Amino acid sequence: MTNEHIVELDVREDLRLKKEPFDKIMGTVKSLEPGQAFVLHAPFNPVPLHKVLGRKGFEYEVEKVEKKHWKVTYTKKEETSNGN
Repeated sequence: MTNEHIVELDVREDLRLKKEPFDKIMGTVKSLEPGQAFVLHAPFNPVPLHKVLGRKGFEYEVEKVEKKHWKVTYTKKEETSNGN
């Protein structure tokens, strides 16, 4: 996957400043073009977000970079032609 197919968002500073990053994350997700992946940098594994984005058709892969740096790559599942 090339860089133009990856959108990255780092919310570690927002969370350090006690700012809720959910709206920023969801805005980024909505702006994704077909075929783009979304990489989130967070200070923890955002398990509730996995569930929210899973309902929107995303799969995820988690990598713990260091103690307070988690990198999560979300990719849209391939659409199946089931009449929807």
